[in-house]
Amino acid sequence: QLQLVESGGGLVQAGGSLRLSCAASGRTFSSLSMAWYRQAPGTEREFVARINSGNSTYYSNSVKGRFTISRDNNKNTAYLQMNSLNPEDTAIYYCKAYGGDYWGQGTQVTVSS
Repeated sequence: QLQLVESGGGLVQAGGSLRLSCAASGRTFSSLSMAWYRQAPGTEREFVARINSGNSTYYSNSVKGRFTISRDNNKNTAYLQMNSLNPEDTAIYYCKAYGGDYWGQGTQVTVSS
């Protein structure tokens, strides 16, 4: 079983930055592909970014060039660096681990205009 715990969310002004963290425990982290998703009120959960075990990365068009996903296998942690935030980025951000459909509890990100 794998446990995921997100942190780093909060309130930020438009144009600001936040870094989200996803700490994993219970399984070998380095072999897992990790991803971030987000869900705004009244919308479906949507893909944001993914990093695989070989450190290849993928981004949604809406965040490409502003967000960066990374991982530290020594710390069993994945990160999402979010720059140039705008109000449309407001959502609950979820960490996901592939190979078993594992999800964290989510962390709220609110961007004020």
